Amino acid sequence: MLKFSRVLSLAALTAALALAGCTTPKQADNTPPPSGGGYTAPPSSTIVPGSAEDLRVNVGDTVHFAYNEYNIEDNDKATLQRQAAWLQKYPSIRVVVEGDCDERGTREYNLALGARRANAVKEYLVSLGVSASRVDTISYGKEHPICTESTEDCWAQNRRGVTSIAGGANS
Repeated sequence: MLKFSRVLSLAALTAALALAGCTTPKQADNTPPPSGGGYTAPPSSTIVPGSAEDLRVNVGDTVHFAYNEYNIEDNDKATLQRQAAWLQKYPSIRVVVEGDCDERGTREYNLALGARRANAVKEYLVSLGVSASRVDTISYGKEHPICTESTEDCWAQNRRGVTSIAGGANS
């Protein structure tokens, strides 16, 4: 009986050790398990440097204007300074500056005002060292609204200059 008791104790001890060897230590929430184990790396940015999305998201492509004005506001100069620095970093890129207006005023008046706005943006970029040959302008007047409500907030969104890539960008 003593021999049977020892065998039983030995079997229980062996089973306990075997089960203890099967458990793995808990991983910290942010560390990968040693062998793949389903860990997914955090997503990285999918924005291609030198792309239109890079300009829009990381630099800023739009400045706004006061009603019936085309001068560059102080709060928009920082955006244009970032654009100029970005254009210096990517010397093969050419841009077009689009001048836009709100719905008030005649079509002809807004086309002229949009042209003055686009040219004001171009002149500011050129004053910061961007070659004038890399910047084209176009006026859309009131033809390309981003907001169609007849409210001051909406009109303010439509009074803008937008810099977009015309050529030479990365995909």
